[in-house]
Amino acid sequence: MLSGYSFNDLASIFVMQSFAGLILFSVFLLMALGLAIVFGQMGVINMAHGEFMILGAYTTYVCSYIFAQWAPALFGLYFFVAVVLAFIVAGISGMFLEWSLIRFLYKRPLDTLLATWGVSLILQQVFRSTFGAREVGVTLPDWMMGSWNLSDTIQIPINGMIVIAITFLITGAIYALLYKSGWGKQVRAVMQNRTMASNVGINTERVDRFTFGLGCGVAGVAGSAFTMIGSTSPTAGQQYIVDTFLVVAFGGTESLGGTIASSFSISQARSILEFFLNGSMAQVLVLLTVIGILMLRPQGLFALKVRR
Repeated sequence: MLSGYSFNDLASIFVMQSFAGLILFSVFLLMALGLAIVFGQMGVINMAHGEFMILGAYTTYVCSYIFAQWAPALFGLYFFVAVVLAFIVAGISGMFLEWSLIRFLYKRPLDTLLATWGVSLILQQVFRSTFGAREVGVTLPDWMMGSWNLSDTIQIPINGMIVIAITFLITGAIYALLYKSGWGKQVRAVMQNRTMASNVGINTERVDRFTFGLGCGVAGVAGSAFTMIGSTSPTAGQQYIVDTFLVVAFGGTESLGGTIASSFSISQARSILEFFLNGSMAQVLVLLTVIGILMLRPQGLFALKVRR
């Protein structure tokens, strides 16, 4: 298969596939950050996490339509407004879900799995009834179109670079929030010992609600980024939920560094293997490799010792 390519061609293909892997890494990481917060920190198996991603994607779609219809002069800035709105809409929706359902199911992980699976089906039908069953896509501003020519044979899409930049900004903000702020200390205290945290005056119910909302809000941002590289449909979130759980489990459910490392390794492996194999076979090989590693190291790449 490689005999017809020169060394420069192979180098160009490798760079392009690696960059495609970085874009996939960005979506995986944004999704996994939200799930790591909800699953790793709170112990909630949120099967509706993919639907919160799609909620952010549809928010971006609606925002692009509004700007195109009523504020065309500002259309070039709509995406940044949409990212903020996607975070707010998904975050508030997540807080409502936690208040109305999840708070009654803590310490019952199988019940949270079944309940949130039902919520995911409901949200899919809501999306289908509101936006239709067909895929929809956003129109990108002109300045986001095109590519940056790294060389005569290597072209880097501008929208991909924007997705990567947003991912690094969100990751840095999450790190600062969880490890450099007073609220982050409360979150980690509740994670390590809920009873002791409550005894010292921390409002664990409020921490739970805002933590769940934060995780869903980050998933909404992932959906907003997703619109730049793919079309949105009511069931598109289901394509990423399994990969997202895989990323979180592989990296360690309570480790931010592990989530980043596993997102990068899985996305790059899939992207490079897809050049040599078809997409399904590449995904199967990555899945089998991760399962094999988890059999040897069930706690994931990076594991934190916590007290329950």
